Formats: sequence, C-alpha cells, structure tokens
Amino acid sequence: MDFALVAFGLGVGILVGMTGIGGGSLMTPMLILVFGVTPVTAIGTDLAYAAVTKTVGGYKHLRQKTVDITLSSWMAVGSVPAAIGGVYVLTLLEDWLGRDFEDAVIAILAGALLLTGAATLIRAFLKRMHERERDTIEMERRHKIAAVLLGLCVGFVLGVTSAGSGALIAVGLILLFRLAPQRVVGTDVFHAAILLWAAGLAHVTAGNVDFGLAGTILLGSVPGVWLGSHWSVRVEPAVLRTTLAVVLIGAGLALLIKAGLDIPIAVLIPFPLGVVALLVVTMLRSRKARSEVGTEVGT
Repeated sequence: MDFALVAFGLGVGILVGMTGIGGGSLMTPMLILVFGVTPVTAIGTDLAYAAVTKTVGGYKHLRQKTVDITLSSWMAVGSVPAAIGGVYVLTLLEDWLGRDFEDAVIAILAGALLLTGAATLIRAFLKRMHERERDTIEMERRHKIAAVLLGLCVGFVLGVTSAGSGALIAVGLILLFRLAPQRVVGTDVFHAAILLWAAGLAHVTAGNVDFGLAGTILLGSVPGVWLGSHWSVRVEPAVLRTTLAVVLIGAGLALLIKAGLDIPIAVLIPFPLGVVALLVVTMLRSRKARSEVGTEVGT
C-alpha cells in the first residue's frame, strides 16, 4: 500500500468537503506528475474515486440542509450527458492522435487546470456578489436554461479532463444564482456526486480505471471529505480557496512543461511566493471582516 497516496487522498478529501473544489483538479495532475500514472488512467481513476468521495460529502451536506436539490437536478440534466460525451470524445482522440495522444491529453488537462485555477481565484474574491445572497431560488424558465447550459459546459470538461466540477460550477452558482456561500458548497458537492458517477462509469466502460489505485486513494479521501464537510459550516474557506487557486495554476503550467511546451522553469518559481502573499492578504481581509462584525455587534 502506498501511504503517500492515502495521505494525499485525505488532504484532497478535506479540501473537497470544505470548499467543493479540489478533487480532480488536484488528484489527476498529482497522479501524472508525481506517481507516473498515464494521463487517461489518471483521469478515469480520479473520476471513479471522486464519485465515492463526493457522494459522502453530498450526503453530509444534504443532512446539513445546505443543498438546493432542484437546482442540482437541473444542472445534472445538462452535465450527465455532456460528461458521457466527453469520455467518448477522449476515446476518439486516442484513435485519431495515436502516439501524440498522451501529450495532447496532458495539454488539454493543463488548460482545464488553468481555467479552474482562474475560476477559483475569482471565486475567492467574489464576496461582493453575495450582497443579495439567498439560500434557495425559484426556478423560472430562464434559471432552468442557465442551469442546464452550465451543466453542459462543466460536464464536458469533466468527462475529458476530470477537472472543473467544483470550481466552475461554484463560480456559476455565485454569478448566475447568487447563492449563499454554504449553499454554494453544498449544492456544488451534491451535484458533483451525480455528475461524477456518470463520468466515472463511462470511464469504467472504456477501461480507463485502475481499481486498486482508486481504492488506495479512497482510504484517505472518504474520511477526509466527511471531516471537511463537517468543518465547512464552521471555517472560513477563503484562505484555502486562494491557496488552491495558485496551486492549480502552477500545476497547469507544470503539465504544459511535461507536454513539451517550452516554458522556463523560472516561471514556476513565483508560485510559492504567490501562495504566501495571497494567504497573508486573505487572512488579513478575513480578520478585518470579523473585527468589523464584532464592532457592529458591540454598538
């Protein structure tokens, strides 16, 4: 048993439970860059283990009443068929590209990580979007269409790369539906559980899943996501999201280098410094916000 995989699964599970982000976006590049797993197997295995992980988190959030079930269901109308279609496109690319397939998949995954990292960073600084936040939404026709289209886009990206189900959906829930933060996380994780089962089973059918590897990761990720979901209603996750965004962008650049793109290693050096700087800024903002709330209560 690889205890490094178990430990990493625990950490990723906690992040998923607390923020709704991090599963495929972190695990897939780590399996490729650190553990040497082939890209397609990394994607398929990640989706299979993540389906179980997010089911645990989704159930926990459902019990905590932080899920908008109607909104999740409408997103799934678009995301489930799109994810299955994404897996089929991945199979077509393998037949079409031949020897260049692995580099192409790594490059596509890198692009998805950069997009997910940017979306996560945007989400971390979208507090003003919650000025009219709400716990639920009356699903009119335009809301249903928006939910289905959001699901279509994210589902396809997930089927091809295993990344984006958390961050991209979360940003959509904030921008399109103005959900409150806890409802964003709960609805995001619950919907992702449905989506990941569809994509994971499609990858199982395509023969892209290493069940032994998935089982090892699950030993850490299942208790991790339970703990993270439990803490999500008690801990301000802005610091985690900010850090995660920078890590995702750095991972995307690292994958581009692995795919053969000539990116100087020096480009990656600022990322550890960026993580520290953003952590400090975010923590100061959170502390200031808490002190302002305390002042208002005191007056």
